[in-house]
Amino acid sequence: MTWDHRRGFDPMVAASEDYAKLHPDVVISWEKRSLQAFADRPIRDMTDNFDLLVIDHPHVGECYQDGVLAPLNVGGREKELAELDRNSIGLSHQSYNFEGQQWALAIDAATPVAAFRADLMSNDVPAQWDDVLRLARHRKVAFALVPINALMVFMGITNNLGEKIAVGDQLIARETGQFVLEKMKEIVALMDPQCLDLDPIGILDWMGNAVDGPAYSPFGYGYTNYSRNGYCQYPITFADAPGVRCADPRGTVIGGTGIAVSNTCRFKDVAIDFAYWVASAEIQKGLYFESGGQPGHAAAWESDICNEASRNFFRNTRRTLDTAWLRPRYPGYIEFQDHAGDIVHACIKSELRINSALDTLQDIYRHSRRSS
Repeated sequence: MTWDHRRGFDPMVAASEDYAKLHPDVVISWEKRSLQAFADRPIRDMTDNFDLLVIDHPHVGECYQDGVLAPLNVGGREKELAELDRNSIGLSHQSYNFEGQQWALAIDAATPVAAFRADLMSNDVPAQWDDVLRLARHRKVAFALVPINALMVFMGITNNLGEKIAVGDQLIARETGQFVLEKMKEIVALMDPQCLDLDPIGILDWMGNAVDGPAYSPFGYGYTNYSRNGYCQYPITFADAPGVRCADPRGTVIGGTGIAVSNTCRFKDVAIDFAYWVASAEIQKGLYFESGGQPGHAAAWESDICNEASRNFFRNTRRTLDTAWLRPRYPGYIEFQDHAGDIVHACIKSELRINSALDTLQDIYRHSRRSS
């Protein structure tokens, strides 16, 4: 089971076909779920029916609690695991390590980065928030603000400020939360209202296919597909995310995907072997990228071939990835995430006052911690 996008589905099919050439007695077939289901569908609902799963790292706490995944730090794989750790993009590899066990191997690396249309603006892209606001006042800015992405922006700006978030019993300091939500409401008022209903794919489709589409997006999970020739009408160039008070992208919320093995799998040795194979440097920088994937291995991010084919996507955004923030992964976090995005979304739409939003977010967060 993987997720429904060419970046999530096509490379897994291609890798499975190549793996079958090396292992003629093995057949791996893939199904896919929506991007929203990828973010919020419990992994335990799928492990009885699927041997291999492409997952999102915030689920690992619940997976550990439910005992539904097989640990991948098995005997005989120590050197391979250490190599994947050394060549992780930011915290991608570490994000699937929980309570001393490796529950998935990073095969895809992503975090909110900036994107722009080179035909609509110069390469002198905004490095900090005031520059983004200036562009927004000329109606040139758009970014994804459906609930889950509104929450990611809220968390990302907070972390960029150097403020603590989701530490102990406190989600965020009151003054910080007020500042961040005011910043978000300010820029929302300067953008097309449809941003509130679009996810990153929707924004990139709009940017890449409309003659008069947005020129710039400050935050959005990057997709190398849109930077490659022939994928959309107007190829998009990606860059580091802007900082709030200075030109420093740190703090965006790391995403990406990892490949995991169900604990009910009858062929664990084969499934684990495939997971290591598809996460390896050779496959990641070659077949995986060529098939539309967005690799999680540094060998691909440093590859001249991968960068030339994607308008330097990897080199242009590496700093943002390497300084991205790792979300909490405690059992109960997904419950918080599911509801918190709706609260932030309602607030930036002016359906909920800032103080009420912060009170509710704090209540939801504390409840999720108690249930973990």
